[in-house]
Amino acid sequence: MTDNAIAKDRNKIAIITGGSRGLGRNTAENLARRGVNVIFTYRSNKAEADSLIREAEAMGRRAAAFQLDTGNVRSFDAFAAAVRQTLQNWGRDRFDYLVNNAGNSLHAAFEQTTEQQFDEIVNVHFKGVYFLTQKLLPLMNDGGRIVNISSGLARFALPGSSAYGATKGAVEVLTRYLAKELGPRHITANVIAPGAVETDFSGGMVRDNPEINKRVAEMTAMGRVGVPNDIGPMIAAFLSDENRWVNGQRIEVSGGMAL
Repeated sequence: MTDNAIAKDRNKIAIITGGSRGLGRNTAENLARRGVNVIFTYRSNKAEADSLIREAEAMGRRAAAFQLDTGNVRSFDAFAAAVRQTLQNWGRDRFDYLVNNAGNSLHAAFEQTTEQQFDEIVNVHFKGVYFLTQKLLPLMNDGGRIVNISSGLARFALPGSSAYGATKGAVEVLTRYLAKELGPRHITANVIAPGAVETDFSGGMVRDNPEINKRVAEMTAMGRVGVPNDIGPMIAAFLSDENRWVNGQRIEVSGGMAL
């Protein structure tokens, strides 16, 4: 991280969905270190959200957290209004970066996946991303940055991940359309696709199950599974002005998984 990069990021504002834990939290922490103020969402654990606010404020940054179910489109108007009010409280009317990170998991064979399970995955990982981005666009600065989080499962197939992988594939196509349609506002849109990471995602499966951890490590060129700090710094740096000419791209951050 260069001093010039920090100076350009300072006092910018990022919105991160699912920012209270895992990859979202690590991204928020790394953005705060670069001088970025953070608005983030959490699903249910207010204590985790409050602790991230304290952490960001200890770095001299502003932070605000809002409870949000990103699969519930009807809640987006109220969230956008809360964001608008927060921006005004901070002396701003626009934000700069949007990271669509919130997600849930599903592990079910194609033949056994129910319509309800399918809808839950699509609502969070695709419909929610589509319409939350649409709702927040009037509040985004021209020249802003959008990062959508995908997965290696949109590139390779592992049995039991058909619904999840398909929705991530949809997000990757959507991102290219965003890059094209928002180009006149100089807003870039890109995809970051993490590999398997040691978090509490999927009930901590990769982190806590030694057999799965070993299997993933064997699939990865670097010989281990990922950790949040492999991903968050990359996203934070990717949002900076140093990467302003990258647009409509999918970048996998997986240590070389399933090459």
